[in-house]
Amino acid sequence: MTEITRSHTGQRMSQIVTHGETIYLAGQVGTAGASVTQQTLDCLEKIDALLAEAGSDKTRILQCVIWLADMGDFAEMNAVWDAWVPEGHAPARACGEAKLATPDYKVEFIVIAAKA
Repeated sequence: MTEITRSHTGQRMSQIVTHGETIYLAGQVGTAGASVTQQTLDCLEKIDALLAEAGSDKTRILQCVIWLADMGDFAEMNAVWDAWVPEGHAPARACGEAKLATPDYKVEFIVIAAKA
């Protein structure tokens, strides 16, 4: 049986769940009320740190689901995303519009990655 490891676990969720060689991250949000650019930067910084803790990095991301509070922010978010993703390492990705936990959140990232 493949072991499941959970890190930064609370009552509602774990920030990192590892099953075998696969890493699942909880949805990451940025500083509430900040611009889409800043919130995206915050999210990607958290993703970098969590993946490093789990033994991986952004070149090993398999899938990313991105939720935007307003699809009108798509280009602004993508400007940050495109600069962050290493060339040749773009994961499978989906992006949609959704109401987030609070109106102050503009973007949320959910990542699945392989261990390095």
